[in-house]
Amino acid sequence: MTLARSTKLTIVGAGSVGSSLAYAALIRGSAREVVLYDIDTAKAEAEVLDLAHGTPFTGASRITGGSDIELVADSDVVVITAGAKQQPGQTRLELAGVNVRILEAMLPQLVALAPHAVFILVTNPCDVLTAVAERITDLPPGRIFSSGTVLDSARLRWLVAEAAQVAPQSVHALIVGEHGDSEFPLWSSATIGQTPLGAWIDDAGRVLFPRERLETLTHDVVNAAYKIILGKGATNYAIGLSGARIVEAVLQDERSILPVSSVLRGYRGIDGVALSVPSIVGAGGVQRVLDISLDAREEELLQRSAEALRSSIALF
Repeated sequence: MTLARSTKLTIVGAGSVGSSLAYAALIRGSAREVVLYDIDTAKAEAEVLDLAHGTPFTGASRITGGSDIELVADSDVVVITAGAKQQPGQTRLELAGVNVRILEAMLPQLVALAPHAVFILVTNPCDVLTAVAERITDLPPGRIFSSGTVLDSARLRWLVAEAAQVAPQSVHALIVGEHGDSEFPLWSSATIGQTPLGAWIDDAGRVLFPRERLETLTHDVVNAAYKIILGKGATNYAIGLSGARIVEAVLQDERSILPVSSVLRGYRGIDGVALSVPSIVGAGGVQRVLDISLDAREEELLQRSAEALRSSIALF
C-alpha cells in the first residue's frame, strides 16, 4: 500500500491484541509510523524491539514506543486496546465496569495529546465503551468509534467460504448489532458472488445453506471468541488484522463500508446506543451510517440487541 503522506498510528496497550495489531500494521504498511504505548515500560519496550527487528522485511513503516504518554502526541489515529481481558466463561458485557473506569481515566489525556486524531476502540465491551467515550469527550460524531463486528463478519465470511469452497473475499455477509451475544447475521442480504446465499447449491445440486445450517453458522460465530479464549487465553491475530484494516480505511480516506460501532442517532428508532451497522469509514472516522434492508426477523433482532446494550450503558 502506498502512503500519500506521513501518517502516525498509536496503539494504546502492548498486550496480545495491541502487539498483534502493531505487527499487522507493520506488515500491511497501514501507517508510516507505528507507536506502541503501554504503562508497563519493560513490556512496551520489549514488544517494540521485537517488532523493530523485523522491519528489514517489511515496508517503509517504522515502530517506536514505550511508557511515556507523550508518544501519543500528534497521532492521526489512536487505537485503544488497553483494558482487562475477557476471561473464560465471562461475557463481554461483564467486563464493562473495570474497563469503563480505565477509559475514563485515560481518554481525556489521549485526546489532549492528539486532538485531531480518530479514536478507535478495540477494548471490550466495545459498544458500551464507545457510548461512554463519546460522553466523556467533546469529539465530533464519528471521530470515536469501535471495531464493532468487523471481526465477527470476517469469521462469518470464512465459515461460509469453507462450506461453499470459495474464497472468503467472494462471500458478502455481515454480522450487525452488539459485538457480543446478541449479534446476528444479515442472512436476507448475504451472497456468494452475486448469488443469494439461499440459492447457492453444491455440485450435486443440493441447497447448501438451509435454515438449520444458517443457525449452526450463527452459533459458531457468536461463540467463536469463547472457544479461542478457552483454548489459548485470548483472541489476538484476527482482531489485530481487523484493526489494521479499519486504520487503513481512515488514513487512506477509502470510504469503505465496514460494520463498525458508533453511537446511533434516530436510526430505526435507536438513539444514544452504539452498535454495529454498515458505515462509510474514511478520513475523520465514520462519515455516514447506512440504512439497510432488513427482514422482519432481522429488525426484531436489531431492536433486541439495542435494548440489551441500552440496559448496560445505563449502568454507567
